[in-house]
Amino acid sequence: MIFEPKWKSLFANTVEPIFTPSQCQDIINMGHQQKSEEAKVGNQFKADGKGKYDTKMRITTISWIPFKAMPDMYRIIEKSMLQANGNHFGYEGMQLTEIAQFTEYPKGGFYDWHMDADVSGMHEPPVRKISMTILLSNQSEFEGGDLEFMTKDSKPAQLIQGQAIFFCSLLRHRVNKVKRGIRRSLVMWFGGPPFK
Repeated sequence: MIFEPKWKSLFANTVEPIFTPSQCQDIINMGHQQKSEEAKVGNQFKADGKGKYDTKMRITTISWIPFKAMPDMYRIIEKSMLQANGNHFGYEGMQLTEIAQFTEYPKGGFYDWHMDADVSGMHEPPVRKISMTILLSNQSEFEGGDLEFMTKDSKPAQLIQGQAIFFCSLLRHRVNKVKRGIRRSLVMWFGGPPFK
């Protein structure tokens, strides 16, 4: 019988915020400067690369922040991801593989249960192994919008502005409906070689 080491986990929060409120605002501003779109679901991993709009599954606006637009932001995130991977996940060859998604959930916005990994394997390698969410909004600016994981005894992630949570991309998760205000976050995925 093989057991995983006790130090391994499915998710890990940064102890403190990795971005200050001012840096969070800079990221929000950059997200607003990029072309925004209503988020799609499904099919993004199929051969045509096209998703579909499904307001029963997801209501949110997204934009994509190029690597060259905020290199310092990407360096901080990469350093935090590598530290989280070394301390909690232990995946081989992890690296930045995709640009960051700036996400805005308006009142009534949500994203139902889903996983970030390409379970079909059609667009790999690299294999998405670690996902990340950074809360950019101050917690007082919105209600609801809790990030939840489908695990035994799971409680919503309690993030503060600028704090990141890293989690296994195979883990099902959701963002509950926002009841007031706008929840802004930065989402990224990190990949590596296929699992062995």
